[in-house]
Amino acid sequence: MKNYALRFISGKYQGGEFPLSSEAEIIIGRSSDLDMVLVEDMVSRRHAKLYVNGDQIVVQDLGSTNGTFVNGERIKRARLSEGDRILIGTSILKLVTVPAGSQKVDPNFQLEEMAAYRRTGQMHSMSGNISEIPLPDLLQLFGSSKKSGTLVVRTEVDVGKLFLSDGTIVSASINDSKQLSPEKCVYRVITWRDGTFYMEPAGDQVFDKKLDLSTEAALLESFRIVDEIQRMAPLPSMKANLSLVIPLEAELKELSGEELDVLQYAINHSLVQAVFNNCPYEDITIAKHLTKLIEKEYLVSIELTLQES
Repeated sequence: MKNYALRFISGKYQGGEFPLSSEAEIIIGRSSDLDMVLVEDMVSRRHAKLYVNGDQIVVQDLGSTNGTFVNGERIKRARLSEGDRILIGTSILKLVTVPAGSQKVDPNFQLEEMAAYRRTGQMHSMSGNISEIPLPDLLQLFGSSKKSGTLVVRTEVDVGKLFLSDGTIVSASINDSKQLSPEKCVYRVITWRDGTFYMEPAGDQVFDKKLDLSTEAALLESFRIVDEIQRMAPLPSMKANLSLVIPLEAELKELSGEELDVLQYAINHSLVQAVFNNCPYEDITIAKHLTKLIEKEYLVSIELTLQES
C-alpha cells in the first residue's frame, strides 16, 4: 500500500507536507483545534474533511464560504487520485506518494514553521513553479474560484502578466511592451512551460483595451494556435537559438516586409521563444515566416543539448 501526503505547492504554507495515515478522517480549517490548521481569511473555521481508507482518499467540502476545488472544479465531495490538486483558500495542495515514516514532526508545527519562513523572506502568499503547476491548470483553478489580481509569470528572460477580475482575464502583457496586443500576450504566456509565478493584489490599472476572456476561451484558443503551428513544417524548439547564415547568399530583396521584420527579431533576440514573445505578429504568422527563413537559408537553428541548457 502506498503512503500519501498533501504537499503544499503554492500559498502561505508552500513547501510543507501533511502526511496521511492509511486510516483517518482529517478536518481542515482555520480553527486551532482541527487536524490541519490553515490560518488565513479565505479558509472557513471548518472548511473541508478528508477521508482516508488505504488507497481510497475522498475530500468533502463542509459548506465553506469560499469553496473547495479539485483540479479546477468546485466540489461537494470528490475522490482523489495521485497528482490531483486541491485549492483551499490561497493554498494549492497536491496529493503525492512519500516514503514510509518520512514525516517525523507534528505536521501543523511544520506548516507554521514554513509560513513563518515565508513571512520572514517576504515571499508572496501565493506563488509556485509552473513546471509543477502548469499554467492551464492554474488558470482553471483561478477561473473556478473567481480570483482577482495580477498573475505574474517569470522565465529566465521574460515577464508575463495576466490581469484577472473574478477569474476573468481582462488584460495581459509581456515585458510591459506596448507593441503586443493583450490577446497575443494571453495566448503566449499560456504556452510557457518553465518559470515561476506569483499573485499580486488587483491594482487600479487602466487598460487601453480591456478583454473579457474566460479561462476556457483563452485555453481553447491557445491550444488551437499551438495545434495549427505544429501542423506546419517542423519548427525548431522554443529553446533553440537562431543565427543569421554567414555568408548570406539568399537575397534580402526576395523577402516581404513581414518576413524582414521577423528576420530582424530573430537577429535581435536569437532564442526562438524570445522571437515569439517580442514580435507583435500573431504566432501563426511568425511560425510561417520563421519556417521559410530557415528553409531558404537566411537563418540557421541550433538546438541546445540537455547538458548545454
